[in-house]
Amino acid sequence: MARGRNADVIRLGGPNTKSRNLRSIAAGCGAGAALLLLAGCALIPKSTAPSVPVSDGPVAPAGPTAALTGVTLGPNVSSLGMSRDDANSALASFVESCPAMLRREDTSGLFDYDDWFRVCRIANEWPTLDGPEFFDDHFETARVGDGTAFATGYFEPQIAGSRTRRPGFEVPVYAMPDDLVRAWPADTPQSERSGRPPLGRYDASGNFELYPDRAAIEAGALDGRVPVIAWAADPVEFFFLQIQGSGRLITPEGDVIRIGYAGQNGRGYTGIGGVMRERGLLGDGPGQYPGSMQGIMAYIRENPRDGADLMRLNKSWIFFRELTGDGPLGAMSVPVRRESSVAADPAFVPLGAPVWLDMDRGEADGLWIAQDTGGAIKGANRFDTFWGAGADAREIAGGMSARGNALLLLPKGTTQRLNSGQ
Repeated sequence: MARGRNADVIRLGGPNTKSRNLRSIAAGCGAGAALLLLAGCALIPKSTAPSVPVSDGPVAPAGPTAALTGVTLGPNVSSLGMSRDDANSALASFVESCPAMLRREDTSGLFDYDDWFRVCRIANEWPTLDGPEFFDDHFETARVGDGTAFATGYFEPQIAGSRTRRPGFEVPVYAMPDDLVRAWPADTPQSERSGRPPLGRYDASGNFELYPDRAAIEAGALDGRVPVIAWAADPVEFFFLQIQGSGRLITPEGDVIRIGYAGQNGRGYTGIGGVMRERGLLGDGPGQYPGSMQGIMAYIRENPRDGADLMRLNKSWIFFRELTGDGPLGAMSVPVRRESSVAADPAFVPLGAPVWLDMDRGEADGLWIAQDTGGAIKGANRFDTFWGAGADAREIAGGMSARGNALLLLPKGTTQRLNSGQ
């Protein structure tokens, strides 16, 4: 959900649940007896959409990309052994992603508009229950680098909240501030003004300053200055909801307030799990806590003062917007789906592309669609698998730490074109 999620979990655990059922997609481009193009979701040929930013290659890459890292042809799609349920649900998510994919600027170097437009058009006309045949007929597999992969998990938390502030509900869920801007501080030399300016705000004297960090916001720096969507009951649960990037607030009356990522304060993300490992707090030894989200949370609750200081090391603060409709939205503004959606680094995976994972955790195996990003999800073959909402989603995602191999599925001919320099 375009977030800096905590990807520091190291404990294995959770049942094998990687069996998917094709579902009807209620919002966006729908999946029915045939995957139809709906108003507002039509695939737009490049020649007829001059106002839509589209790229056939990397856009001024500021660092490594998939194309620069190197891409080699992998095994035939038919040899992967994907199940029909797996491929069918991936096909539904792929179709849903296509319109957004064709409107995005690519930074991976793997995207050719005409190739992806062709497979998207075919996907929209493909029988919904023939997913394996679709991917086998129109895609090839490719390794980025050596293909060695690492995957974590994320989910949609459900925590206690309230529309109004009342006893027991004191943690503000801030909407996007109207004074958050990008600008260069006046004392920044022209020679250092490269890339995007930092996020911050102008003070009463008109001087640009960095936006308040987590500690300052918790101390009331935004009180009365930024709209509040709702009030959470538990600061620890809300901290982890911010890391996930979206969630559900359940009121005492039983109402559900769904919130999603709107923006961030511009401060750096720090994964507190990594800090805890460096301090020897996580592990299997005496007095150590499990290296999972559950273990990290247990330490914070059992050591409230040190735990609060630990959370404040993550200076990043997430602002939210209230969501309506079908599912939490990922970085493509498309709903992410349990066991079908994965977050990836767009410098190495075109968002919307299928990804095949073969990991040492059976739950993570199979075909996923890259529909999201994350502040901690950086580099080649780094993924974050989405597990939906509920107790089992929390358990699986909180303990997901899988190693293995990854293959991208690209339109046939892509690898040869890239390696021939075309």
